[in-house]
Order: sequence, then structure tokens, then C-alpha cells
Amino acid sequence: MLIQVLLVDDEPLVHHHLLTMTDWRSHGFKICGEAYSGLTALQACEKTLVHIAIIDVNMPGMNGVELQRTIRERYPAVKTIMLSSYDDYDYVRECLRNGAADYLLKHRLNDQSLISVLKKVAQELQEEAVTPVPGLEEGSTAADSSPGDLREQALRLLAGQPEAEAMFDKSMKRSGLQPGVVCYMAAAVQIVPFLLLTQSRSDVQINGLVRQAVELMQQSLGELPERMAVYVENGRLAALFAFRERSEQAAAGEANRLMSNASHSLELFLNLKCTYSIGHMCSSLSKLEASYRSAERVLDHAAARQEPAEADSPRLLMTIGNQKQLLLAIERLDREGIEQSITDAFTPVRQLPLHSPSVQMMVSELLAIGEKTLTQDEDAAGGLPSREELGNINSVAGLEQWMKAYYGGLLGRLRRRQSQGTYSRHVSQAIQLILERYQSYITLELTADLIGLNPSYLSRIFKEETRTTFSEYLNRVRIDASCRLLESGKYTVKQISSQVGFTTYNYFFKVFKELTGTTPHAFVSRQPAAE
Repeated sequence: MLIQVLLVDDEPLVHHHLLTMTDWRSHGFKICGEAYSGLTALQACEKTLVHIAIIDVNMPGMNGVELQRTIRERYPAVKTIMLSSYDDYDYVRECLRNGAADYLLKHRLNDQSLISVLKKVAQELQEEAVTPVPGLEEGSTAADSSPGDLREQALRLLAGQPEAEAMFDKSMKRSGLQPGVVCYMAAAVQIVPFLLLTQSRSDVQINGLVRQAVELMQQSLGELPERMAVYVENGRLAALFAFRERSEQAAAGEANRLMSNASHSLELFLNLKCTYSIGHMCSSLSKLEASYRSAERVLDHAAARQEPAEADSPRLLMTIGNQKQLLLAIERLDREGIEQSITDAFTPVRQLPLHSPSVQMMVSELLAIGEKTLTQDEDAAGGLPSREELGNINSVAGLEQWMKAYYGGLLGRLRRRQSQGTYSRHVSQAIQLILERYQSYITLELTADLIGLNPSYLSRIFKEETRTTFSEYLNRVRIDASCRLLESGKYTVKQISSQVGFTTYNYFFKVFKELTGTTPHAFVSRQPAAE
């Protein structure tokens, strides 16, 4: 006789955490259902035998306090344990006043504390004579066919836990698995940009995304228990199939069709690009884990073959030298230098699959570096490529181009910030034009014409506000840019003089020495060797 436990939380990751925290059955408990809202929890209590409900206090719509009060009114035999991320005495007092057996904090919860509370509540049930009725054998009620129970056992089976096969077999049969099943098959699914899409999201948003993905995938696959979608971790899902067809070719064809539909639905409705692989057909549940592992190996084959050898560091991160090069280019508003740094960062991962951790983490580092250059107001202002676009990218090359566009947007903001400073609107516009066009032809007269001012007036206010003439400011920008190019070691001095906008090498040489106190060649010779 097992005590039936209902999990009520709007976060799928909390469900997963609770499901896998302990061996429920060995302690005399069983997950009879999972609900993600107050309404679905009440529906579960109506249809299913529930002895204990573990309820999240903070849920949208009907919150846990309201739900707990309603359960006490409608189903007084059901014991409630409240779960929350907040140590809020008002919540605690209200829940206990409404008859909650206990109040647990998520960040302090572990298997020992959970089982301790459950056993205390079980003792209360026994004393009140509402323990499971004798004769309520496993498999005798609809409660045993809950999706939560199936997914709990499926996760244990795929993890290779002892006795998981027997438990999963019972769960499958109790859930209505039709006779005649002769083979099984598993597939591994990876949401490609999962790390990038979730890096800037809250836990609530991530949980919502995971829940939507599992539900949509289940709808695409078909009805439980012969088709099952299970969330594993880090954007990885599993699909489990049971077939009555002995032909491996027919089973594989059906699995491919279903997985193609599921992948298409995830991209169409949730904008999630996915990749998947299907494992080999097997004759028993005991071999389903092996089928899933074979699918994972195929899915991750390129990454496993090409990732770094260090087992405890499966990432190709940006080198210190590359980070310094990028930061220097950002500081000097050097678009060419920024794009070259991004190209260098992508070079070692260009042949890896898009969902490779090395690719994802390297892009995360590039985004983190870029975000550090923004003020809070700029970060909230929008205008940069949206991270949601990452879900539509099909290749590492496409990811590289997106990153260059992202940094192009950052560069535009930084230029506007530098040009504005404490200057008037017209002087800021003039500085912006200098920063944008210093590599080509730009003069005071042309700038004044573009802004719509008289050249003499622009010259006067420019000198008053910047304490330098237009020509001197332009030369400073060009010499700063030439220093960046000299530091790169990729061009000759004559090539650089032309690239930064000087019409003659001699004039470049003269201005460079005036502003830096040394010659271009001497400047190059004193630079440290590149890392």
C-alpha cells in the first residue's frame, strides 16, 4: 500500500527535482500526479486518490495559499505540505492556519528533510484512519497511470538506476500499454540554442519553456504510454517508443516520421531549433537505456570527436590573448579589429556541431564581454539583435555572422556615447561623423554641410567645446586607429597610413610623431610579442 502524493508547482524543473530526489516507493510513497496550476491540481484531486499534496506557494492565477484553502474545504482528507522559495512569515502563518502539515523552503530542501516531513504526515494519516484502503493494489486505479509517474520511472530507467526496469514495466502496464508490444526504441533530442536562449532568462521563464517543449513534443508524438516525451537536462529531451511491429525498418520509419513532426512543431510554435537522433531497436525495456545512449552518441558524435581531450573541461573557451584583443578593439571603436577577434574566436569551433557546449559557451563569453560595455540604460534601450533570433540559426557560420551584427550594434552605441559626452547636439553629430568616416574623405566643410551648419560656425563651436580644432581631432582619431593596426602586426606602415585616411605617407609619418612622440617603426618595435 503506497501513499499517493500529488506535486503542484508551475515550474517543470521543480517537478523533475522532486521526482528524482529520492526513491519514493522504497519509503512507501508514490507520485500519483503532477499539476502545474491550482485548477489542474483541483481536477487531479477530483479524479485521483490523493493523500498528500505538495504545493508551491507562488503560482500564477490561483496561488498556493488559495489552493490549499480550497483543498481543505473540498477534500479535507488530503494533507498539504507547502513549498516556497521565500521565507515569508505571512505565508507561513496563513498556510498553517489553513491546516498545512508543514512549510518547506526550496533552497533548503533535500531528500532527508523531504522524507522526514512525508513520514510525519503519513503518521498523521494513519492516526486519522485515512491511510490507503486495504486492497488498493498497484495497478488497480487510474491514479497509477499518471504522466508524472510514467516520466519518473522513465527517467530512472534511462539513468540506469537499480530496479527501474521492473517499476517502469509496471507503470507502463498500469497506464494501459496495449498487449502485443514486441520492441522498443528511444530517441535523443537537443534544443540547439538552449544555453544561449536561457542565459538571460529567469528560472520561471526557463521552466515555462521546458514545460512547453515537453507538452508540445508529447502532442506531436501521440498518446501515452506508447509514445512518451521526457525532459532530461540542459535542453536535452528523450522520446520513448513502443511498437507492435517486428520490422526494424518499419519501426525506424515510424519513429523518424514522429520525430520529424515533433522537431518541426518545436520550431514552428516555440521557435526552437532542434536536432535529434534515434537509437537502435531493442526487444525489452531492459535494453531501452542502451537504445537511448546509442542515440545520444550519434547526436553528440561530432562534439565528442572534436571537443578538447580534457574530460573535466569540455569547452573551447576564448584565449586570454583573444579576449585582450577584443577588449582593445572595443575600447578603440575598431570595427575591423572587433570582427577579426570574433573570427579568431570562432576558428577553433567552426567545425563543431551547433549544439556543441564549446560553441555555446564561447558565444556566451562573447555576449558577456559585449554586455559589460553597456550601461543599464543602454542595455534596456533595445536596438541590438534579439537573442530570440538565435533559435533560427542553422549553422556555426550563421552564429558568427549574428555575433558580428551584435557587436556592430554595440559599436554604434559606443560611438554615440563617445560623441555625445557633454557636447552640444551639433558637435556630437560632427564627432559621430568623424568616428564613422575617418578612414575615407572627411573635412570640416563636408561635415558642416551634412549637419546643415555654416563651416565657420561649426569650427568655432567645435573648438570651444572640445578644446581642439576639427582637423586636430580628426588626426587624433586616425592616429589612434593606426596604433591599433600597428599593434596587430598584420600590415605595413604604408598600408596603415592609407587605411586610416591619410592621403600621403609623409604626412602620416609627421602627424604620428607629433602625437605619439615616436615614429611608427619605433612604436612597432617596442610592442610585446603577441600571445
